[in-house]
Amino acid sequence: MPTKYDLAIIGSGGGAFAAAIRATTLGKSVVMIERGTLGGTCVNTGCVPSKALIAAADARHSAADTADRFPGIATTAGPVDMPALIAGKQALVESLRGEKYADVADSYGWAVRRGDAAFAGTPDAPVLQVAGDDGSTETIEAGHYLVATGSRPWAPPIDGLDQTGYLTSTTAMELTELPESLLVLGGGYVALEQAQLFARLGSQVTVLVRSRLASKEEPEVSRTLQEVFADEGIRVVRRALPTRVSRDAATGQAVVTADVAGGREEFRADQVLVALGRRPATDGLGLDRVGVKTGDLGEVVVSDRMQSSHPRIWAAGDVTGHPEFVYVAAHHGTLVAENAFADADRAVDYARLPRVTFTGPAIGAVGMTEKDVVAAGIRCDCRVLPLHHVPRALVNRDTRGFVKIVVDADTGKILGITAVAKDAGELAAAGVHVLGKTVAEVADAWAPYLTMAEGIRIAAKAFTTDPSLLSCCA
Repeated sequence: MPTKYDLAIIGSGGGAFAAAIRATTLGKSVVMIERGTLGGTCVNTGCVPSKALIAAADARHSAADTADRFPGIATTAGPVDMPALIAGKQALVESLRGEKYADVADSYGWAVRRGDAAFAGTPDAPVLQVAGDDGSTETIEAGHYLVATGSRPWAPPIDGLDQTGYLTSTTAMELTELPESLLVLGGGYVALEQAQLFARLGSQVTVLVRSRLASKEEPEVSRTLQEVFADEGIRVVRRALPTRVSRDAATGQAVVTADVAGGREEFRADQVLVALGRRPATDGLGLDRVGVKTGDLGEVVVSDRMQSSHPRIWAAGDVTGHPEFVYVAAHHGTLVAENAFADADRAVDYARLPRVTFTGPAIGAVGMTEKDVVAAGIRCDCRVLPLHHVPRALVNRDTRGFVKIVVDADTGKILGITAVAKDAGELAAAGVHVLGKTVAEVADAWAPYLTMAEGIRIAAKAFTTDPSLLSCCA
């Protein structure tokens, strides 16, 4: 006989945990099935380990760079002990996995099954068949099901790539030997973060990008990051399309052949990191057996209520093809539990969704870009404020970057904010509460002096006043 629950969740990441917590607080019985490591991508192979290593690389870079920035300060940066660095990262991951996932599940008391889950039965009577890690099998029947299986790194079918071997964002963070040279394929946030991380640890890094860096963000972002990377010795090759990967038998190096503007070129490095996107992890789930539609990339097709084509089967997080942020997955999970069990009718809305890339300086944005505004048929006005007008950047001795505000020219309302700056993520978070206000309101609002967030107020003032004519605190 099947084991019965109110909610059966496949996966154990941010979306899964948010749904389980909310459903449990609503008095519902929950079972969570995980075929890999508890905690999903964020804590195990994504946000936590990558940002821990980025912070370490930033500390080393600051030690090497401080003497040039601050007169009278002398520091040096020695070689990296990669085994110790990776061990420290892993210890942090395991600690957070225990505190924020395993202990939380125990505290709430929902059931956890280790094994592979797949849908069986019929669309009218779906069930889950779970093949346990211990060789057991179990049939689970639930009032509602949540697919929260996340995504995994994807590599295109480049000739010779699989045979040569390559790193992904997951395997790169397990290296115990720093590569002398690294080729990064891609120009999105994962590629940017990983490229700068390894360069700051001491690798010679080349980035091959098909269009431009951070191509979904404002063009000013791309130009600024290109300059930053050049200053840090990272070579960026634009309009490069890799066509073949092989390995030089004499040197052991990987050789990437790419079509570039002006012809064909070979690039050589000890390692190749492929950061060209991710794909939803839906293989083997048997979604078609119970009438759940999937998209071209395998994503579960959902409504804005996160409901699939089956009324009792929901999806949350990366598996939906929606923005790949853990806080999006968590939002999805809570929304699913409330729509399924609390008679709610909540829809997801990304109008104020902040996005951050943890480069140095970071990229932070919220709302629409100038291109988005023009495409929507809205008359656009915008200002780009270089950081040399922001006192916090001046005292940091780092004015690389800008703050850009995009406005509806007819109403004066702020539609989007983008920043490249130290702690730009904090600017994006502040921007969540600024969108919809007029530039006049923001220019006249309180802003603490010598904060980076003050840059938003100064950028708003730039719509009416030349920022070079402003006093440093007025």
